[in-house]
Amino acid sequence: MIDYVRDAAEIYRRSVAAIRREVDLEALPEDLRAVALRLVHASAMPEIAAGLIASPGAAKAGRKALAGGAKLLVDAEMVAQGIDRKSLPAGNEIVCALNDPRTSELAKKLGTTRSAAAVELWRDHLAGAVVAIGNAPTALFHLLERLQQGWEPPAIVLGFPVGFVGAAESKEALAAQRGVPFIALKGRRGGSAMAAAAVNALARPDAWTA
Repeated sequence: MIDYVRDAAEIYRRSVAAIRREVDLEALPEDLRAVALRLVHASAMPEIAAGLIASPGAAKAGRKALAGGAKLLVDAEMVAQGIDRKSLPAGNEIVCALNDPRTSELAKKLGTTRSAAAVELWRDHLAGAVVAIGNAPTALFHLLERLQQGWEPPAIVLGFPVGFVGAAESKEALAAQRGVPFIALKGRRGGSAMAAAAVNALARPDAWTA
């Protein structure tokens, strides 16, 4: 037989211990440490913790919104599938409009991507929501444009779009946006797994502070 660790609790314990050895959590605000742990666990990249940025009190705002029943608006089905629904504190509804029948026509009309056009369908859900973007920079850019035009803001934006075109720039724009709490990862890195991991960390912060 191949020799490997089979016990789930032991795998968890060793993983958290390794992350704590390799990540300088003390360099992060206290309320972001659970998020950093979860992101590093999801990616196996301890170095990303240094690129984590957030507005003051963002994690607290996200936890409060989830506890109050806020909807989760996500840009990709992969983000939705990565969210641990059993851990959501209020059975929060998850909304992904990417495959809505209206999205393709909206994209043609607006001359943009389907991911950006799907944001148009968030408008009635956006006020006080938790937004998690883990795929498309265009979705984050479009959301920021609509917020500048007066849309009601969400409780928090989790900005983890990934890629070589627009990912870093969209997160820079998010950080520059005033009045919207956010957590993001600087640069090109990101992805659906990270966006979902950030949601999971906010939903169950105590699981990642032991």
